[in-house]
This record gives sequence, structure tokens and C-alpha cells, in this order.
Amino acid sequence: MAKQHQYKTNLVWVGNKGSGTMDYRSYDRDFRIEIQGKEAISGSSDSVFLGDKSKYNPEDLLLSSISSCHMLWFLHLCSKNGIVVIDYKDNAVGIMEEYADGSGKFKEVLLKPEVLISKQEDISWANSLHAEANKMCFIANSLNFPVKHEASCTAIDK
Repeated sequence: MAKQHQYKTNLVWVGNKGSGTMDYRSYDRDFRIEIQGKEAISGSSDSVFLGDKSKYNPEDLLLSSISSCHMLWFLHLCSKNGIVVIDYKDNAVGIMEEYADGSGKFKEVLLKPEVLISKQEDISWANSLHAEANKMCFIANSLNFPVKHEASCTAIDK
């Protein structure tokens, strides 16, 4: 039987400038994500949709969720398999399509992890663990679009 985990967030719209949503430009798209016991996250819509470009938008957060979930699984798999990861960075890219009616969806995400490990002999094995990490990632398993990888792995013991 599968274990279930529950997560709770509190989303608060903080963009009412006094007249609510009277018209499309009368309100800000700003919001705050509150999770008990954690720092709040200030967000907005993408600046293309009249949001504040200095704040995280839902698309940023989705891409970050995919990237971080993948990284956490990859680190776990490396640890389990005796591969020592020294450094990990990912320059992920997500492609979203917007349709004429204003709706849209993500078409794909490309993760570009740059990994530094301790032993040159483990590079091929470490690279292969990205596919396994993708299979295990809770977030990637919940999506209706592909998550691809262009991993780069180097070792400190050249």
C-alpha cells in the first residue's frame, strides 16, 4: 500500500490597490505563499502578464520544483551507489506555449545539470543516474509534458 503525504500552503493575494479587480489594470498580480514554520515567498505573475518581474512567478516556481526534485533524487541515488558529488548546479529551461485565448501550458522542460564528482571512473555511472532520478522524481511523475536532460559531469581527480 502506498504511503500518502499531505502538504498545505496558504496563498494570499496582496495586489488589491483599493478597487479590487474592477478592470484588468486596476490590480496587482502580487501574492504571498505562506507555509507554517517557513519563510513566506513573495510572488507575482510574469511581467508579460502585468506582474512584478522582481518576484517569483508560478512558472519560475514550477521549473524550480522540477529542477530541485530531480537534484534531490540524483544526490540520493549517488549517495546510495557510492558516488561522491562535490557540486551540483542546474540551468533548467522550460518552454511554455500561450494560445490565442490566453490559456497555455508547458511543452517541455530541459534540465542541464552540471555535476562535479570525486572520481573520474564514476562519470558514466553518475550520468546514467539522471534517468533513474527522473523516474523517481515526484514532481516529474506528476507532469503531462516531458522532462529532458543534458547532463554534464566532471571529476576532480583528472
